[in-house]
Amino acid sequence: MFRTALIFAAAMAMALPAVADTRIGVVDLRQALFSSDDAKTFSESLQKDFMGDEEKVREAQDAARKLKERLEKDGAMMNESERNKLAGEFQEKVKEFNFLKQRLDSTVNQRKQAFLEEARPEVDAAVKELLEENDLDLILPSEAVVYVKPEMNLTSQLLDKLNR
Repeated sequence: MFRTALIFAAAMAMALPAVADTRIGVVDLRQALFSSDDAKTFSESLQKDFMGDEEKVREAQDAARKLKERLEKDGAMMNESERNKLAGEFQEKVKEFNFLKQRLDSTVNQRKQAFLEEARPEVDAAVKELLEENDLDLILPSEAVVYVKPEMNLTSQLLDKLNR
């Protein structure tokens, strides 16, 4: 065990000079991409395209909520068949809401994924430009970094490149 630790320490000591010469930048890819002008246009388009579907989801949710409230409020005064009928209507509305919501979420996620895939070459090119312009050896995503000096956070520069 001690021997392994000694070998590891020796290897780290030899690697330290190489790490000291490495210039590393950090970017928040998600923030830069979703703050870009293209993303804002995409978001507006998405809202317009799915406005009707979102309204249907809200209507189904409201109808289910009203049925539930009625069942809770008046259920004790109803006979069993009325209560069962109302409970069945409530369950149907819940199923309708879940179906509509799941379909909407799935479609929106597919469109977002397509946007990300379409933007990928532009993002890669912008990151490569940052790498060269700042004479860096490595650019890491901000999610993988605990702390970065503000001057090494290149997110705003990446956003500028994406908006050109």
